[in-house]
Amino acid sequence: MALINKLRNKAGTWIVAAVGVAILSFVLADVLGPGSSLFGGQDNSVGEIAGQTIKAPEYQNAIELMTQKFTLRNGRRPNDMESNSIREQAWERMIADIAFSEQFQELGVEVTREEEVDMVQGKNIHPDLVAAFTDPSTGQFDQESIIQFLSNLNNFPPETQAAWYSMEDDILAGRRRIKYDNLLVKSSYATQEESKRVYQDQTEVAELKYLYVPYYAIGDSAVTVSDSELSLYLDDHKQEYTVEESRALKYVTFSIKPSALDSTDFQTELQSIKEDFERRTDDSVFARTNTEMGSGYNGYTVDLLPLILQSDFENLSIGSVYGPFTENGYYNLYKVSDIVEDTIMAARAKHILFKWADNSIEAKEDARAEAQQVLQDLKSGADFAEKALIHGTDGTASQGGDLGWFRSGAMVAEFQDAVFDASAPGLLPELVETQFGYHIISVTNAANNQSYKLATVSRELLPSDKTRDEAYRKADIFRSKSDDLESFEATASQDGLNVYDATNVDKNARRFGTLGNARQIVSWLYREASEGRVSDVYEIDDNYVVAVMTNETEKGTATVEDVRNEVTLKIKNQKKSRLIIDKLNGLEGDLDQLASAYGTDATVYNTSDLKLSSNSIPNVGFAPMAVGRAFAMEPGERTAPMESENGVLIIELISKTPAPEIADYTLYKQQLTQQLENRTSFNVSNAIKESAEIEDRRYKFY
Repeated sequence: MALINKLRNKAGTWIVAAVGVAILSFVLADVLGPGSSLFGGQDNSVGEIAGQTIKAPEYQNAIELMTQKFTLRNGRRPNDMESNSIREQAWERMIADIAFSEQFQELGVEVTREEEVDMVQGKNIHPDLVAAFTDPSTGQFDQESIIQFLSNLNNFPPETQAAWYSMEDDILAGRRRIKYDNLLVKSSYATQEESKRVYQDQTEVAELKYLYVPYYAIGDSAVTVSDSELSLYLDDHKQEYTVEESRALKYVTFSIKPSALDSTDFQTELQSIKEDFERRTDDSVFARTNTEMGSGYNGYTVDLLPLILQSDFENLSIGSVYGPFTENGYYNLYKVSDIVEDTIMAARAKHILFKWADNSIEAKEDARAEAQQVLQDLKSGADFAEKALIHGTDGTASQGGDLGWFRSGAMVAEFQDAVFDASAPGLLPELVETQFGYHIISVTNAANNQSYKLATVSRELLPSDKTRDEAYRKADIFRSKSDDLESFEATASQDGLNVYDATNVDKNARRFGTLGNARQIVSWLYREASEGRVSDVYEIDDNYVVAVMTNETEKGTATVEDVRNEVTLKIKNQKKSRLIIDKLNGLEGDLDQLASAYGTDATVYNTSDLKLSSNSIPNVGFAPMAVGRAFAMEPGERTAPMESENGVLIIELISKTPAPEIADYTLYKQQLTQQLENRTSFNVSNAIKESAEIEDRRYKFY
C-alpha cells in the first residue's frame, strides 16, 4: 500500500522526475559519448572486472538506476553524501553481477520461475516487498495490493516500471547469492576432535611464574639500523608488507572565512530584516521569502521549541521578534505569530529514583525509608542535584535528576499523573511509587498544552566577494612561487603557512587530512600529478588549497621509505632482544635471583588462570608463541630467555590443570561450526573478487 499510495499520490513528482531523467539522459549521451573530451576520447572505461571492461556510460546507467530506486523509496533525490554511497553500491553490484555470475553458471545456480512467483506474490514473499506493501497507518501487509499493483504495472510511468523490474532483479540476485553461499556454508562442519580441542583450549588452565624485561629497558641509542638491514628485512617479510596503490601529498590552505567587515555588514543587514519582520503582518510569506534554511513557518509544542526560546517560553508574546541567535552556523530570527491550545500536554521534571534490592517487603521498606529521609532533607533546603548525584539509581543521577521535557504517554501512569496534576513548579510533598521504585519528584515546569506558531528567518554569514577574491589572490601568488616540493615548502615557511601532510591517499578517497570534500585533489593526484608537481588552486570546503604530490606507491610490496619507521622499530627490538637474552644467559639462579641480578628493568610476575585460547600474557601483552610454549611444558620446567612482541620472557610452569572429561561436545561443535559458517560467505566473496582481478579506474571521472 505504501508504494502504491506513493505512486498514486505523487504522480506529478514522477512526471517531473521523468523529465529530469530524460534531460539527464540527453546530457549523458553527449558527455559520455565516444567522442567526449571528459573521458579522453575513445578511452572511457572506468575499470575491469573479471576481464570485462566497464565503460563509463554503463556504470553511469547503474548509478542512475540505483538513484531512481532511492528516489522511489525516499520521495527525494539523494544528497551529495548519499550519491557517493550510491556510486559505491553500483560498483559493488557490478562486481557481484559479473564476478559471481561465472560461479553461478558453473554450478548451475538459478532461480526458477516458480520461486520467483513465490517470492513476489506467493507464500514466501520477499521482506523488501512486504515492507513496500505494508500500510503505514495500520502496519498490516496486504498481499492483494501486490497483485493489484502488478495488474496495473503497464499503466505506471516508465521510470516506475523500471524501478519495479530493478527491484525484481535485486530479489533474484539476492536469492541466487543465498543459494550459492549455502552450498559452501552448509558444507562447513567441525569434527569431534576439533570440538574437543576447542573445549580444552577454553578450559585447560596453566599457572605460570615468569620474568619479563621490556624492550624499552634499552634505549634506542644503544642500537642502530642501516638501510641495508631494512632492505634485507623487507625482502624476508614481503608478504607482511603488501600495499595498495596510494599517493602522498603536502598542502597549504587559505581560509575563505568572513572578515570583520563582512560580519559588520551582515549584522546591519540582519537588523534591517528584523525591523521589517516586526512590521510585517504576513509572517509566513515574509519568513519563507527571506530564510536560507528550513521552511520558514512551523508549529511547536513547548517541548519542541528552539532551546533558546524554550528557556523563557512563558514570556513569549504574539508579534514579537526574538534574536538573532546563532545555531549551527546560522543566525535565526524567530517571530511568534500565534499561541494556541494543543491536544498534546508536556511537562518538565527532575527526580531521584530509589530502587529496591529485591521484591521482598523488607527491601521495599528499606528503599522507602531512605527515600523518605532524603525527601525530608530536601524539604529542609538540601540541594536537589547534590542529593540526586548521591542517591539516584538511574541514568539521570549525574544530571541532577533532570528528565527534561516529556509528553503524555512517555512515563508510567503513576509518575505522569503526579507531574501533570501539579498546578505549579516545585517539590512534590509525597513519594511516588512506580514499578521502578520510589521517586522524589520536583516539577520544573508544570504541564502545558500551548502550541507556538513560529515564523523563522535563518541567514548564514558568508564571505563577501571581496574577501573571497583576497583569499584567492594569496593562494594564486603562493602557487606562482611554487614550482616543486622544495620551493613549495620554502614559500610556505616564508609566508608563515602551516604545511599539512596526507599519506596513503586511496584513489577513491573523498577526504584526507583536515579536508572534507577533497575529491578534486584526489582526482588530480591520480590523473595528472607526479612527484614534486604542484597543483592549481582548488576550492575545498571553506578554503583555497594548493597541494604538491610527494610520493607515489604502486600496488605490491611496500618500499623501505613506506615502512621505514615500522620496520626500524622491529629490527631495533630484535637487536634489543639479543642484548637482553645475552645478559640473562650470563646469570644464574631462580627467577627472582635472575631478576635481582639483572636490575630494576626485570620483573617477576605470576598468573594462575592462563588459557590456551588466550593470545596474551598479563603485563606482557601479545605473546601467542609464549602461551603455546607454556602449555607444551611440564610442571617445574623453565624456558630459556625467549623474545616476544614487546620484550624478553623466561617462563616457569608451576602447574597445569587439564580440562575435565565431558561426555558431550555438542555445544563446542555448534560454536565452532557457527564460526566457520560466519566466515565462509565473507572469505568466498573476497576470494572471488581477488580472482576477478578488479581494476578500479573510476578516479578518472568521479
